[in-house]
Amino acid sequence: MLEFTWGMFSQTGNIDTYLLFKELEVEKRSRAEDDEEIAEIDFPVT
Repeated sequence: MLEFTWGMFSQTGNIDTYLLFKELEVEKRSRAEDDEEIAEIDFPVT
């Protein structure tokens, strides 16, 4: 989804598309951090 959104922004220069891209990027980063926290709970590093 990020690649598609970035491609659309690159082609159009539409600021709303860029803002959507940044929002999706933050959400993806947040999910990755949540997944890491869950993995640490399941398999604690000692």
